[in-house]
Amino acid sequence: MNREELAMVAFEIVAFAGDARSKLLSALNEAEKGDYDQVEELVKEAEEALLKAHRAQTDLLHAEAQGQENEIGLLMIHAQDHLMNAMLLKDMMKHMITLYKRTK
Repeated sequence: MNREELAMVAFEIVAFAGDARSKLLSALNEAEKGDYDQVEELVKEAEEALLKAHRAQTDLLHAEAQGQENEIGLLMIHAQDHLMNAMLLKDMMKHMITLYKRTK
C-alpha cells in the first residue's frame, strides 16, 4: 500500500473512531436524563462505527501478515490511538450507563 492509501486508511479509522466516541458520550448524556431508548440507539450506532474502524485496521493487519510491508507513520499511530480510546470508552460507557439505570 502506498503512502497516500495508508493516509486514507488512517483518516478513515480516525473518522469512524471519532464518530463512535461522540455517540458514546451522547449516550452517557442521555443516560443521565433517563432516555434509555436513545441510549441504546446511540450505543448501537457507536458500535457500528467502531466495527468499520476495526475492519480498516484488520485489513492492514491481514496485508502485513501476508508479507506486505507498510510504512507506519505518526498519522497511523494517531489513528490507532483514536481507535483504542474509543474502544475503551465503549466499555466504560456501558458500565456507567448500567450504573445510571440502577440509580433511577
